[in-house]
Amino acid sequence: MARTANIYTRVDPAVKEQAERILDQLGIPMSNAVGMFLRQVVIHNGIPFEMRLPSRRPLVFDELNAEELDAALQKGFDDVENGRTLSLDEVEAYMKSRHGV
Repeated sequence: MARTANIYTRVDPAVKEQAERILDQLGIPMSNAVGMFLRQVVIHNGIPFEMRLPSRRPLVFDELNAEELDAALQKGFDDVENGRTLSLDEVEAYMKSRHGV
């Protein structure tokens, strides 16, 4: 029997629950998924997927001052007035084509 080592880590409970649901559907225990990730790190000699900052930082309303919040809301109003919006069907079609969701 192969020797094993323990890893203890803290993760966001919501992320853990979401990952567990997905892994359960795949029939993969969490410990196996972590082991698979670590094997890929070794194989790739680094993180096995691209890591980069988003092109635009998402707005976190709790971090905005009043002026920044007003500007963000005004931009949204301007987008609606100028037809720069998508219907729910368009968003779902985009997500399905891009992410298989």
